[in-house]
Amino acid sequence: MNDERFFGLAYWARLAFAGVDLIPARDFLLARLARNDGDANALLDLSIVLQLMGQRQLGLQMQTLALQVQSLFQIQPKGGPASVRLLAFLSPGDLSENNAIEFLLEGSDVALDLLYVAPDLPLPSSLPDHDLAMVAVCETDRNRQLLRHIEGLVESWPRPLICAPQRIARLSRDGLCRLLRSAPGLMVPITARVDRAGLDGNHPVPFPIIVRPVDSQKGQGLRKLDGPAAVASYLETRPEKEFYAAPYFDYGSPDGLFRKYRIVLIDGHPYACHMAISDHWMVHYISAGMGTNAAKRAEEARFFADFDHEFAFRHRDALATIASQLELEYVGIDCGETADGDLLVFEADSGMTIHSMDPVDLYPYKRPQMQKVFRAFRQMLLNHAGSTAGAHQTVVVLES
Repeated sequence: MNDERFFGLAYWARLAFAGVDLIPARDFLLARLARNDGDANALLDLSIVLQLMGQRQLGLQMQTLALQVQSLFQIQPKGGPASVRLLAFLSPGDLSENNAIEFLLEGSDVALDLLYVAPDLPLPSSLPDHDLAMVAVCETDRNRQLLRHIEGLVESWPRPLICAPQRIARLSRDGLCRLLRSAPGLMVPITARVDRAGLDGNHPVPFPIIVRPVDSQKGQGLRKLDGPAAVASYLETRPEKEFYAAPYFDYGSPDGLFRKYRIVLIDGHPYACHMAISDHWMVHYISAGMGTNAAKRAEEARFFADFDHEFAFRHRDALATIASQLELEYVGIDCGETADGDLLVFEADSGMTIHSMDPVDLYPYKRPQMQKVFRAFRQMLLNHAGSTAGAHQTVVVLES
């Protein structure tokens, strides 16, 4: 291993996803730091490794130390000159705070500069030149102030910008339903943000409701509540102060199973990323049993193969409406289908995790589909970078 380089999230996550013991990686990075305790690349890599090992708090402490040394980290393209050089703005924090953009560019010829920004974090006096910039910070309550800070920062940025911060900021669950509103072929449940008293009182959403704490991820605290008694029991188990509440829609298929789709829109064009099939309304790919059920995987493979002339064609108007309203060059949606055939939108996020780390022997159809998505993302970067992609030699000097 190169003792100086920054390996990054995609490198370590691929090892973790494959079940590789990360203790040797941790020890390798600690040895680097024993030789040079100011090795920011090693500190940030150690932060990632520790978080992947479940040691979130210690990992965040390592990240803080890394950012005290420097805020810019570079991942070089795979062989040869870069086709395009991308600068991504990131938020300090755990792995869920940002778009895992490294997964989209893994093994590509795109040079990636990761710039961590915060109101109290000094910017470098200069940056390596780049062809375009992208805001990779996800919408969360915690990041709301940061997105406003980035909006001011990029107001006169000297290169093209994609995924503008003010557009990302609109993707809160209650903001999304105001932005998209239901239309023919498109169902967007009305979502209300309520405090504990509001949830336990006269909230505007009829029962049964789906409730979750604000900023919760991966189904943490997500429950279906059928009436006031269920609300009271739920609140006894939750310490959070604010929640999202939305009406429950039964989107089960005639076979009794629930199907949740992850779609990304790249410059408005839809691409399939996965379909999870479960016997429970709360569908997550990892817990849906896709890896142990060959019939489910075969259906997902057909979903990929037929996507353009089946799912995407059937929902072309709804998907076009979503793309035009969100106005993001890259955004993901999790969705289902109602019994009437409408597209039921659960969530939109500029940072949904998209990867190609699933084992090829179980999912031989996935890697070709993910490569299709990755190629489209790369082409989108080239399109927005314009004719000067890869041609600059200077640095961008930031005004103080």
